[in-house]
Amino acid sequence: MFTGLIEATGTILEVVPSRRGAGPTRMTFSAPAIAPRLNIGDSVAVSGVCLTALDITPTTFSADLAEETLARTTLARLTAGTVVNLELPTPSGAPLGGHVVQGHVDGVGTLVAVEPANAEDEATTDWRLRFCIPSELSKYVAAQGSITVDGISLTVAGINGDVVSVAIIPHTYAVTTIRTLRPGSPINIEVDVLAKYAEKQATARTGPARRPQLTITEEYLISNGY
Repeated sequence: MFTGLIEATGTILEVVPSRRGAGPTRMTFSAPAIAPRLNIGDSVAVSGVCLTALDITPTTFSADLAEETLARTTLARLTAGTVVNLELPTPSGAPLGGHVVQGHVDGVGTLVAVEPANAEDEATTDWRLRFCIPSELSKYVAAQGSITVDGISLTVAGINGDVVSVAIIPHTYAVTTIRTLRPGSPINIEVDVLAKYAEKQATARTGPARRPQLTITEEYLISNGY
């Protein structure tokens, strides 16, 4: 489990496509801030996508991307030189600084605009991010709720149809890939998983088959890894 608090940014060094369409695509990342803390097989979130670390050196690691990952996320569109957000899993018992982030991308959105609140002082200003999300995800997004954008835990300031707006503090803008985004950039979107469970519980009560109700309790979340 992750929390959406980015630890560092890294850079894609190499993308090696699978041969003849068989097998995974291999990506190698420059990540001197986190590579020394990785072991082979560890999970790492790369711009919101949970990957498995392989071929680790003191400054780099690689990961294999399955076809499902390439089809569902922005990673298939990224090339060498692209900056990515990086986060390691949250240890059990550690403070939950952001919100529950699984690293399971729900869909790809599109950046509409990233604008400074004070154009005369971009070094210290807040920023407003607006982006479109897939229509089927809108029902899981609510004002003042949580959403993950390229692995970053953000609070929804407003939603109008499929367009979501969030406020970005100067620190987040400075230490993540948000500063590299431009209108039209694809972004990985993960909605709050608790919204999905709430929908499932509501469906269980009202659905035609009257499925057994799912009751979300603290014990349920702990037993399922939250």
